[in-house]
Amino acid sequence: MLRTWTRRPALGVLLWLLVVCASCGGGAGPTPPVAQATPEPLYTLPAPQGTLPATPQGAASPAPSPSAVAAVVNGEAIPLDAYEKQVAQFEAALRAQGVDPSTAEGQERLREMRQQVLEAMIDQVLIAQGAAALGLSVSEEEVQAYVERSIAEGGGRERFAQWLQANNLTEEEFRENIRAQLLTDALIQHLAASLPQTAPQVHLRQILVSDENLARQLRERLGRGESFEALAKEFSEDQSTREQGGDLGWFPQGLSLLSPEVEAAAFALEPGGVSEVIRSAYGYYVLVQVVEKDPGRALSPEMQQALRQQRFLEWLDAQREKATIVRP
Repeated sequence: MLRTWTRRPALGVLLWLLVVCASCGGGAGPTPPVAQATPEPLYTLPAPQGTLPATPQGAASPAPSPSAVAAVVNGEAIPLDAYEKQVAQFEAALRAQGVDPSTAEGQERLREMRQQVLEAMIDQVLIAQGAAALGLSVSEEEVQAYVERSIAEGGGRERFAQWLQANNLTEEEFRENIRAQLLTDALIQHLAASLPQTAPQVHLRQILVSDENLARQLRERLGRGESFEALAKEFSEDQSTREQGGDLGWFPQGLSLLSPEVEAAAFALEPGGVSEVIRSAYGYYVLVQVVEKDPGRALSPEMQQALRQQRFLEWLDAQREKATIVRP
C-alpha cells in the first residue's frame, strides 16, 4: 500500500482566500486555507520570522533571559513576543474557520496549533542557519520583485494594505516572510541539484483487504492461476485502484512512496510474480503483483517533487538531531 507521509505543518498557510471570501456577501463560511510547498505570489500568513540576528562566528552569544524567549536554537533566540504574535494570527485564522475555543475540541486544536507554530519557527531558524553555512542568500531585488508581484496579483496596494491590517502585520514583516520562503526554496533547489533523474522502478498491482483469512484464500487462488486483475476488482478494498484491477502504476525504489514492507516484497519479485500476504503497518493485508520492472526508468515530475521533498525533510531532520534547542 502507499505510504502516508506525516509532515510538520508549514507556517506559510494561505489566508488570501479567507480574505476574499470574507469580502463576499451571503454570510458564507470561510474557504479553508491551502498549504503551499513552494512560494506563490499570494499574500501569506508569515513564516517564522522576527528571530534575533545570528551571532557572528567566534563571537560570544549572550544568554537570553528564559522569560523573554520562546526557544533558543544553537544560541539564536526566538523572541517570545514574535512567537505570541504568530500564535495570535493563527488563532484568529482558526476562529474564522469556525473553531470554537470554548469547547474541548477547540482547546485541543489551539494547543496543537501553538506547538506547531513553535516547531515551525524552530525549523525556520535551522533553515536560515543551514542556508548561511552553504553560502545561500536572497537578494533585496528578489524579495522586492516577489512582493510587487504578490500585490499586483492580490488586487493592488490598497487591498494589500487592508490584508496587512486584518492580519496584524507590517509590510516589513511580510517582506521578511517572503525572504524566508525564498531562502527555503533556494535551499531545496541546492539540495536537489545532486538528485538522480532515473531510478529502478516497478509497475505494480495490489489487492488490499482487512481480513487475513480472505487474504490467504486469495493468495491460494492466485497460486492456482486465477487472474490478479479480476480478483482485485472483486475483493480489493482500495477504492482508488479497485476498478483498474488494482493497478498502482510505477514506483521508484528508495523513494519511500510505498510502505517499506511492500517495497521490499515488490523489488524482490520478477514480472508476473505475486507476493505472499503482507501485513502492513496500517493493519491491512496486501498482495502485490509486479507487472513490469525497469532498472533505469525516468522519474516523473511528481516523483522528482517527492524526491526533493524527501531530501529536504531528511536534511531538516539531520539539522534538528545535531542542533542544541532549548525550550524554556
